[in-house]
Amino acid sequence: MSLFGLFDRRTIESPLYPLSGTQLLSLLGGNETDSGTTVTEDGSLKMGAVWRATSLISSLGGALPIGVYDTATSERTSSQLLDNPHPDLPPYELWKLSYVHRCLWGNSYMQKVRTPARQYKYLMPMSPWKVRVGKAKKPVENNPTGKVFEFTDDNGKVTELTPNEVLHIPGLSYDGVCGVSPVRAAAQGIGLALSAEKAAAKLFGSGNLLSGLLQTEQRLTQEQADTLQERWRSKFMGVDRAYEVAVLDSGAEFQSMTMPNADAQMLESRDFQVTEIARYFGVPPYLMFQTEKSTSWGTALEQQATGFVKFDLHPQWLAPTEQRITKELMPSDRRAKYLLEGLLRGDTMARSEFYRVMRETGVFSANEIRELEDRTPVEGGDMHLQPMNMLPLGTDAVQVEKEKAAAAAKEKAKTAPTSGGK
Repeated sequence: MSLFGLFDRRTIESPLYPLSGTQLLSLLGGNETDSGTTVTEDGSLKMGAVWRATSLISSLGGALPIGVYDTATSERTSSQLLDNPHPDLPPYELWKLSYVHRCLWGNSYMQKVRTPARQYKYLMPMSPWKVRVGKAKKPVENNPTGKVFEFTDDNGKVTELTPNEVLHIPGLSYDGVCGVSPVRAAAQGIGLALSAEKAAAKLFGSGNLLSGLLQTEQRLTQEQADTLQERWRSKFMGVDRAYEVAVLDSGAEFQSMTMPNADAQMLESRDFQVTEIARYFGVPPYLMFQTEKSTSWGTALEQQATGFVKFDLHPQWLAPTEQRITKELMPSDRRAKYLLEGLLRGDTMARSEFYRVMRETGVFSANEIRELEDRTPVEGGDMHLQPMNMLPLGTDAVQVEKEKAAAAAKEKAKTAPTSGGK
């Protein structure tokens, strides 16, 4: 039986339905896109704001290292799967592709490849437009979640899979089964931006925006008008002829024209759409190169970057990956966590002061600090120091040390072997 018969509802994830098509929009209860521009996941990358947001999020998600920790001791361990998750792709390229799928399609799918001993060996990316996901109406054996995936390969063969075989990382969802594509959610705004960009290109490319008028009181024949226009175009128009001195005869005058207000507002709307798209992806405007607008996260670059990581990048994009890896790929005594220190740490002076305090209070060892700075450990660097002056208020630290030394000497004398004997 086809998996489609098991679904409770039709999915709108397949790109076979264009976002401006009546078939898809009928599922959403809406009308055709007002801009008249067809918007698809891959086609949306033609808009600079979508490309920038997708590239930024996926590059950060792919470049950040994923650490594996023991849940009991919080000590960092290693994972063969995360170190080498694909037979061809390095970890950066695999996870970057995963984030691209989530940014554009709202879902990332990777097939879990196991060894004969049922250990996870590789993660194989699955094209999201070839996957349909839903919940079975009836319980499925060995699948308590009820989630079912239908994957269609390049040859048209359909395979039914379960969460035991697929690592599914959904984006923002309204049903807990399938994520919502940011591109489809922002289709109206993206379509408007693409239409405005197309209109701007036509505005400047077609020559409909006149630079000025040549006027004369004489009545010219068509041949005379064409000759005057050609003389003006060949001698005074173009960058190479800027600031030339125009000489007009026959009473001709030149009147400069500026861009109409309506066209200027159209160009301003393109700038507004960049900010609008940034909202859907959770990227602050300054990272979309909208530097003329201020941010409420602080003025320093460090503060702005920290705000982006805390409020958008980690909770919206990184945390779902951490928890899915922990839940589905790690043993029960292991957890996965992104190493965000590189993004959150301050400048050299701020880090130095922070490390000094943490070292002096015994929180960090020398090797822990070296690890945060991407340096190799040193021998004896795992020792934690205890401050000598951490005593109750009014205590004489020197006297305390003398008493400790005397007590240690007395204890040593008790345990020392006595000389003589029989």
